[in-house]
Order: sequence, then C-alpha cells, then structure tokens
Amino acid sequence: MTRWQLAHGRYLDLGAQSLLMGILNVTPDSFSDGGEFDRPERALQQARRMIGEGAAIIDVGGESTRPGAAAVSAREEQARILPVIDALSSEGGSLVSVDTYRAETARLAVAAGAHIVNDVHGLQREPDIAQVAAETGAGLVIMHTGRDREKLADVIADQFLFLNRSLEIARDAGIADERIVLDPGFAFAKDGEENLELLARFGELRALGFPL
Repeated sequence: MTRWQLAHGRYLDLGAQSLLMGILNVTPDSFSDGGEFDRPERALQQARRMIGEGAAIIDVGGESTRPGAAAVSAREEQARILPVIDALSSEGGSLVSVDTYRAETARLAVAAGAHIVNDVHGLQREPDIAQVAAETGAGLVIMHTGRDREKLADVIADQFLFLNRSLEIARDAGIADERIVLDPGFAFAKDGEENLELLARFGELRALGFPL
C-alpha cells in the first residue's frame, strides 16, 4: 500500500481498493457534459451527487480538454472553478482536485481548499506549476499527453520519454515522490488502437516506480 500525501494535511491510501474520481466540468463546452454544470450552484449539486455515489475525489476543471476546444483566459478559468472549490472545501469530507496546467490557477485553487493538482500537460506547459505543488504540499497527478509534440511510435516508449521529463521537472522543484501519481492519459492524442495497446501493456508502466 502507498500513502499519497496531499495538501492541507490530507492523504489517500492507494492499493487496497480502487478509488473513484468524479469529474466536474465547470465549462460550457466539455466533451461529456458541456454546459450542464457551468454555474456554481449546479456544479455543487453534481459534486454532492457524485460524493453520494462513492467518489473519493472531485476533480474540478474550468477549461475543456476536448480536442479543438477553445482556450480560456486564466481569469475566466479561475472565476469558474474557485467558488466551487471554496464551497466544496467548506463542506468538508471529500478530497478536491484542480484540473489545470496554469501555475497561478493551481496556487489559488490550493489556497481555496484543493488537495490535488491534476496537470494534463504533465508540468511541461507551465513548469512553474511544479513549484506551486512543492510549496503547497499538494498531491500531484502528472499526465502523459501526445498533443503538440512528436510521439515515438511505441506507446510505452513514448510514455517513458514524456513522463521521465515530467518527473525531472517535479524533482527539480523539490516535490517528494510520495506526492506524485502518474496518469497515462488515455485518448489524449491517442487513437483507439494506441489506447488498446496502452491498456494491454499497462503493467510495463510500473517500472516508473509510481502509483498509476
């Protein structure tokens, strides 16, 4: 069993059983539920429903990550998510993750009560986000992506190439290993065949030495 250390003195024990993360898209254009929860009161209702259904973590995002989605400003992203994170934190109980690649958004989100920083660009879009995670003690999810870069032909080799670079950034920032979880980023610039091969060879990623 691995104890994942998070911000605000919280932690999760990983390994005894699977844990569910509820995805809360506070956006008008998410691929799965765009516009349904783009107001704080609706987002909170959805978060409470997911917690009631067994979600251990609520992952709050303010910019859609679907292919071709329009980027939003940091100010807009923060205006969408910070009231929701603050309210969830005030209610207590569930763990809160912020889905962002922006260092300042991550800093404000942890200050508002988030326990985990979930970066779908693996610290490589705004490397300063690693410093935020180090300074705040947040748990960190480092995700692999194939977007905006040349991938290696072998899906596992590309995972190692990308994630080892991300781990270098994390370690340079002083993030302790017990705060890191890796995400192979299914469907992020991966077609169906690549997703299936990644799933079939998932165990090879254990060699990286981190929870997945």
